[in-house]
Amino acid sequence: MKLFIELYASLMPLLPPGNQRFRREIAMPDNSTVQQVIEQFKIPPEQAHIVLVNGKFVCGDDRLSHILSEEDTISIWPPVAGG
Repeated sequence: MKLFIELYASLMPLLPPGNQRFRREIAMPDNSTVQQVIEQFKIPPEQAHIVLVNGKFVCGDDRLSHILSEEDTISIWPPVAGG
């Protein structure tokens, strides 16, 4: 199925080649979970600090069971510090 992944900050180098800065269209098997996308892109669990699906937060354990749908957008941020 077709999905979109957005990786931000220090995770951006993990994106496959493409012309958009932080967003890519990807293909995953039907019934893939959020966790499977995280693993596909080799994002260390501690670096997937904030994960959204279509703008809605998906917390730690829910990433294992949240089944994605065609054209969902998964957005992932690493831990960040401000000042």
